[in-house]
Amino acid sequence: MAQPRINAIINPELLVWAREEAGLSLQEAADRLHVKVEQLSACEQGVKQLTINQLRTLSGIYKRPLAFFYLPQPPSKSAALRDFRRLPDAERNATPALRHEIRRARYRRQIALRLYDEIGENPPQFTNTTNLEANHEDAAQEIRELLGITYEQQCQFSSEYEAYPRWREAIEARGVLVFQSAGIKLSEMRGFSISDTPLPVIVVNNKDIPRGRVFTMLHELTHVMLRSGGLCNLSEQQDMEVFCNMVAGAALVPQERLLDEREVRGRGQQAEWPDAVIRMLANRYKASREVIIRRLLIAGYATPAFYERKRAEYQREADAYTPSGGFSQPPHIKAINSAGRMFVELVLNSYHQEKITSSDASDYLEVRMKYMGNLEKAVQHPTLEVGAA
Repeated sequence: MAQPRINAIINPELLVWAREEAGLSLQEAADRLHVKVEQLSACEQGVKQLTINQLRTLSGIYKRPLAFFYLPQPPSKSAALRDFRRLPDAERNATPALRHEIRRARYRRQIALRLYDEIGENPPQFTNTTNLEANHEDAAQEIRELLGITYEQQCQFSSEYEAYPRWREAIEARGVLVFQSAGIKLSEMRGFSISDTPLPVIVVNNKDIPRGRVFTMLHELTHVMLRSGGLCNLSEQQDMEVFCNMVAGAALVPQERLLDEREVRGRGQQAEWPDAVIRMLANRYKASREVIIRRLLIAGYATPAFYERKRAEYQREADAYTPSGGFSQPPHIKAINSAGRMFVELVLNSYHQEKITSSDASDYLEVRMKYMGNLEKAVQHPTLEVGAA
């Protein structure tokens, strides 16, 4: 005997809102739901109704909890983020995957604020600011002093795989949540930030190499210091991106230190810098070769023609690079890499104080409950595992 059809009695406006916020056309959503576009359109107009099973499927497609569709009316539109850090010539429209990452970042921040309130603690305050009229070298020095990473420590990092979590932990220690995205093409987004305080947010792309993620974190930290959540026009945005890039480069490779390196000292401007020297400096600072040649250019130690030629060469190499399959990480390590130690420790602390249930903690950290013990051990005994996941 056939199971009776159980319809979902919901406000159809929520279907339209969720689809548009997910960045899907009516045809795309219907295709994923495996129904005719006319049927989904009729449901959005309130002429027909979805079944409960169809609504469950749509909740997964739109990445919204099932309970969302039983709200009396749609929430207000989310404010768009306009300061994504993208690769050159990236497309401008956010994909559904990127829209989901933006929502997830905002959701995690709201969870963190609520948990601080429930455990009776004030969230850390990030109060450092700068402005576009500031000298970028001075702003970079302020960042290095704020994060407390010395030149000696930076040079002693064994590799970029150690450097990235160290920079990340230093930023989180100052009250900034740092998350990693998953499933976003680098051509669309290398990073973005939410400048609201307390608990501003930086999101970096886990598909980027660790050196790229370090630069993106410093770039976005500059955005946070600028409080640049709302941008007025394209020319202002371009000025801001240039400023953030210059500050990030100077924070990663301070000019005074660079010019005092034995490979650089006394050379003055050169038409050509040997590849071996550029690579050696990049490895010392755990920075990209492009950052090194840009810093040499800004210091007057390289010509614009040399910089543009090498930059184009590095871009061709990057375009031709085919990443390996990488390595699989345990779910609890993936959870820590995704949410960051600051957020993970806050959730676990709230659980131990019985402010949330184990199920809540599992949901917030996006890891199944059977892995929670391993996750807690990893946080109590920190490792420096970083990967693509």
